[in-house]
Amino acid sequence: MSVLAASSTASQVYPGLAGFLVVAGMGLALFFLFRSLNKQLHKVAPGQPSSAPPGRSRPPRAGLATFRAMQAERARQAQAGASGQPGASGQPGGPDQSASSKP
Repeated sequence: MSVLAASSTASQVYPGLAGFLVVAGMGLALFFLFRSLNKQLHKVAPGQPSSAPPGRSRPPRAGLATFRAMQAERARQAQAGASGQPGASGQPGGPDQSASSKP
């Protein structure tokens, strides 16, 4: 075993010129990539309207806070419906009467 360990130190491999050229090429590519990105970001003004036609833009998607607020509202409506308050969700006269309850 000591013979194998001794021979491995004599034949160590270094990255050399090829490794340097690969790393330098990647650095150069990143430099030009970030330069192009900077130009593109400067073209977009902060207050500029979107490129979508007027009236055709979608509303922003709801995030986690909005989702949790909607869940809390549904839970409150369900509790109000279970306590028998008129006008609550699922009750006659409530905001979301299903089609199956109509004759």
